[in-house]
Amino acid sequence: MNIGIIGIGRIGKIHLINCLSHFRQVNVTAVMNPSLGGQEFARSLGVTSASADAREILENPDIDAVLICSATDSHAEYVEAAARAGKAIFCEKPLDLSLDRVRRTLDIVKEYRVPLMLAFNQRFDPNFADVRQRIQSGMIGDIRSLHIISRDPGPPPISYIKKSGGMLMDMTIHDFDMARFQMDCEVTQVFAQGSSVVSPAIAKAGDIDFATVMLTFENGATALIENCREAAYGYDQRLEVFGSKGMIRTENPLKTTNSFSGNEGTLHARNLGFFMDRYAESYRLELKAFFDALQNNERMPATGDDGLKAMEIAAAAHKSIQENRPIML
Repeated sequence: MNIGIIGIGRIGKIHLINCLSHFRQVNVTAVMNPSLGGQEFARSLGVTSASADAREILENPDIDAVLICSATDSHAEYVEAAARAGKAIFCEKPLDLSLDRVRRTLDIVKEYRVPLMLAFNQRFDPNFADVRQRIQSGMIGDIRSLHIISRDPGPPPISYIKKSGGMLMDMTIHDFDMARFQMDCEVTQVFAQGSSVVSPAIAKAGDIDFATVMLTFENGATALIENCREAAYGYDQRLEVFGSKGMIRTENPLKTTNSFSGNEGTLHARNLGFFMDRYAESYRLELKAFFDALQNNERMPATGDDGLKAMEIAAAAHKSIQENRPIML
């Protein structure tokens, strides 16, 4: 399988290294990056074709699939071009910050009948995947509630926040997808509250840095999602599902399994630093799922429609905060 990668920034580098290190059946034929730094990084790993022109990937008949890891505002354009070129597509979320543009892009993907996977990598975290498997097996019984906590160690730069689409669309969208993934049914109502408690600069930029969102699902269960842009103790990603037969909880992995016990109690290791180390394995497993689906001609495990539904929930949550009322979907 010959692939091309568009965008060799932070995420693109992770995917490039994983492709070269873990997938013998995959050949990284070409990469594209606007700046020389990304191109030189790829060449240093043995990729012979690296340029600033995406057409060298999209117009290459030998390339079977494209990984789109560029800036968010370019995703839809590259997805549409790749679809017209007949390439299978793996794209980082979101497809775009506009719901209308996402719908138009998905229509083009469906028109050209190419596979599209959206990179909701947290679905492939072994812990979260195990929770879903246990739910599907009936171990937990009828789900009554889901609680998701997602707290970053610190806020991103203001320059990033201004173009991110806001915390709900940039950060909480992973939790909206995770809630749908675990519940395996659709959201009917969204009620959200948000504020700026971390940084006045974030509020000045027009965004929030703390949010609580309650989702009501078709099956009558609820999900409570709590987000914050800052946690003094490191990256915090936890999940709990409560059902008629019991409860399952996923805790944070720590930097080590060591603990120290003394007169003042027991001290454990710190949380992992951020998403790149917390989800290192899930980034590899999501690529494996993409390549396996292509090889076996199977449905993609995270589709463009999944991305659209998560965005619709995010838009409803934003409206709920503005109007201080529940929003029906």
